[in-house]
Amino acid sequence: MKYSRILCSLPVFALILLLAGCGVYSPYGAQTSGAKTYSVDAFEMVTPLASAASSLALTEALRDRIQRQSTLRLVDVEGELQFSGEIVTWEISPVNVQGDETAASNRLTIGIAIHYTNSKDDELSFDRTFTRFADYSSEFDLLQVEDALVEDIGSQLSQDVFNASLGNW
Repeated sequence: MKYSRILCSLPVFALILLLAGCGVYSPYGAQTSGAKTYSVDAFEMVTPLASAASSLALTEALRDRIQRQSTLRLVDVEGELQFSGEIVTWEISPVNVQGDETAASNRLTIGIAIHYTNSKDDELSFDRTFTRFADYSSEFDLLQVEDALVEDIGSQLSQDVFNASLGNW
């Protein structure tokens, strides 16, 4: 009877040791380094073509991504994990040029420079630039499709930043 209790508790004990030896991760797989809070400063617009609305949309995309994929709590100022950034690239270029030398579609490219500070483990901090793009039909003016494009690109960029910082890729 005594041995059966020991044998039953052995797998539980082994699982606890295994999880304890793997570092500090959230249930979502994010490596939080033991941090409980994060902050994301509003992205600054270094490029003159970016709009204030797009800056806000990209900032919110990163805040939402971290909120959804980690157990961290968003704070206004100086979280244990701090993100700040600038929109450094905002380019529109023609793609799919046809025989009559007109573009069938255009490409919006957005680049953000991210400064990530991990106050729990400084080795994980970084300064890096992330760039993504989305194509749209040349039948539309950018102002007609800008919100949808920024939402799409913001989703991709926020996933890239999340993977680089908390996904530890």
